[in-house]
Amino acid sequence: MKTSMISNMKENTYQGGCHCGAIRFRFYLNDAIENETISSCNCSMCEKTGYLHLIVAKQHFKLTSDWQELSNYQFNKKIAQHYFCKSCGIKSFYQPRSHPECWSINVRCLDGFSDINFRIKNFDGKNWEQNIHSIR
Repeated sequence: MKTSMISNMKENTYQGGCHCGAIRFRFYLNDAIENETISSCNCSMCEKTGYLHLIVAKQHFKLTSDWQELSNYQFNKKIAQHYFCKSCGIKSFYQPRSHPECWSINVRCLDGFSDINFRIKNFDGKNWEQNIHSIR
């Protein structure tokens, strides 16, 4: 990951992490987060965890804590990399199979989440294969 790119971008840089603070990250968006579309998926994983997706290019993301604080869970086709904190279990970001060049950030894990206004777009992840075209 390119770390120098993020350090030069300030205005649309956001931070977040897990519940216990062992996992911290920051990322940059080309536009304000209020102008981004946040996805709510009804697949078995997202529905049970309340995950709200914001897709961010890998070069705009930086994990500021240690990767060794994360565990990885995979299921089904074993393509997506579901990273979660080893201490508190929160999944604040992951590598989605739909966007291999990006990270999916859990908007609920952003600092100041309750102060952010955004649009939520529902995605039918229970029928992923038939609907993936709508988010690519």
